[in-house]
Amino acid sequence: MEEVREEKSFKDLGVNEQLVEACDNLGWKNPTKIQIEAIPFSLEGKDIIGLAQTGSGKTGAFAVPILQSLLENPQAFFACVLSPTRELAIQISEQFEALGSGFGVKCAVLVGGVDLVQQSIALGKRPHIVVATPGRLVDHLSNTKGFSLRTLKYLVLDEADRLLNEDFEKSLDEILNVIPRERRTFLFSATMTKKVKKLQRACLKNPVKIEVASKYSTVDTLKQQYCFVPAKYKDCYLVYILTEMSGSTSMVFTRTCDATTLLAYILRNLGFRAIPINGHMSQTKRLGALNQFKAGECNILICTDVASRGLDIPSVDMVINYDIPTNSKDYIHRVGRTARAGRSGVAIAIVNQYELEWYLQIEKLIGKKLPQYPAQEDEVLLLLERVTEAKRISQMKIKESGGKKRRKGGEDDGEEDMNKYLGPSKGKSFKKAKRSECWRIFVQSD
Repeated sequence: MEEVREEKSFKDLGVNEQLVEACDNLGWKNPTKIQIEAIPFSLEGKDIIGLAQTGSGKTGAFAVPILQSLLENPQAFFACVLSPTRELAIQISEQFEALGSGFGVKCAVLVGGVDLVQQSIALGKRPHIVVATPGRLVDHLSNTKGFSLRTLKYLVLDEADRLLNEDFEKSLDEILNVIPRERRTFLFSATMTKKVKKLQRACLKNPVKIEVASKYSTVDTLKQQYCFVPAKYKDCYLVYILTEMSGSTSMVFTRTCDATTLLAYILRNLGFRAIPINGHMSQTKRLGALNQFKAGECNILICTDVASRGLDIPSVDMVINYDIPTNSKDYIHRVGRTARAGRSGVAIAIVNQYELEWYLQIEKLIGKKLPQYPAQEDEVLLLLERVTEAKRISQMKIKESGGKKRRKGGEDDGEEDMNKYLGPSKGKSFKKAKRSECWRIFVQSD
């Protein structure tokens, strides 16, 4: 039964020729499991609750039926997609525009960190699809003259579990109060919470629940490991792992914005091509960092959970949890940045004695005990002197740059100029070096 489903085409699901061709042009030869399950019900006009692993094609599962319905009944402000992060909103818009490029689909992205006036101009052009973060959409509904969603036909809540958190609850309530009750509503996420049931009663009508994964699962092609380390040597272990995996494209997750900046400095001082992305950065610089990472100019992205949701970066080989998330469900989203769409990937959790309880919650959530990463402590500690010195220099640079900004009266957005990260690395680069050469670089003095 499962094998037959795998061979289904978009045409078999009821998708029209124009969109079948658009999917083919994007390299979508066959629908994924969530698309096979969701698209036929969506085309029948059903509300959908979709639960699927990150990287499983959730965006296509709602974008394809919305665009098919738009082709049949074209109008402005046809659909609104809500996203918890700016980057994911932009990515969703890009997918809609790519799928609809053959028939002139227009999208507007409404996110924070971007000029309100420019967004108002985009809304004035009456786009078919609005993709937004909840807070910025409420801003425009309240303040942009002539803009409303009174004719809305589709509402999508992507990464629905995050949208149902307290951060967005007030904005979401305001949005639901001003859009038509007669509409189709889709909820998609990698994880679901009890709050979904409450929302289902409030705004979905007889929804079809589609679950193509266990409640909190990771894909089979993901190799997961943990490394239990003393807190004082955590930086050394990170450098050791990155050195062992030299040349890989990696995302390193931290708990705080300041940590992304510090780690980026440390790693660059040691010759790595690392760049930070966090919520303190301006939207322009966040997108700049993301694009540099996607383009391969930097092969290590140091990030907070702002980058853990829905972003499709196909070339990520490894995810490192430098800080263990306090909410174990965030682990699912973090490691979902690798091993996407059938590719293999590696996820390593660096756990210190203070994070053990959080880590055990993760193992309980995913229902399995992870194997230990084979790190030899004597080899790791060969790095201690170099890493300690790199950290000292980095902390001095951050302190100096903070003082300069205060003297100039400028904003401190938690980052240095992007060129500091994208320019030539002062350390010895070993992106393409063999393992033995990497160790020689580290353990020998300059």
